[in-house]
Amino acid sequence: MLAMASGVSLAVELALLLGLDKLPEFEENAPTFAENAAGKALHYSRLWDGLVFADDSGLVVPALGGAPGVHSARYAGPRATNSQRIEKLLGEMRGKTGAERAAYFVCAIALTEHGRAKAIVTDRVEGEILEAPRGSGGFGYDPVFYFPALGKTFAEIPAEEKNQRSHRGKAFRRLLSSLSSML
Repeated sequence: MLAMASGVSLAVELALLLGLDKLPEFEENAPTFAENAAGKALHYSRLWDGLVFADDSGLVVPALGGAPGVHSARYAGPRATNSQRIEKLLGEMRGKTGAERAAYFVCAIALTEHGRAKAIVTDRVEGEILEAPRGSGGFGYDPVFYFPALGKTFAEIPAEEKNQRSHRGKAFRRLLSSLSSML
């Protein structure tokens, strides 16, 4: 049973393709989160008999021309750590104040079956970039992503609460709603 706090619950069996050997890599090179998610899901749905969903997520800072954007995971280089990505982001944000520190996380999730797209959903959560990291939870840019509604960074919010408010949690609930209408 797959359930989210939105009240949507479905009896579905999940299998992680990550555990399968010798899966061909998918290169994320599309200009949007939705296109990357759809590309991954379509790619792997040709190899799997059943529904496949894939996501692409990242941080968007309008004052940086949308960076890190679809390159969020590779923003400071392909092997960079979360700390190195945050350090690069904070360096580029130096001197920016007020509205220039606005940012949002985006999550796009695509659902496919047998090489055909069935649904693509996208959601986001608004916040701002702090001048220094705070908190020890979460991952990625969470320690510098301040969520004004709670007065905390995503790294300071317990995981269950973060899942209720995050871009990924919101997008996944949308996907579950779409999936429930298809079944």
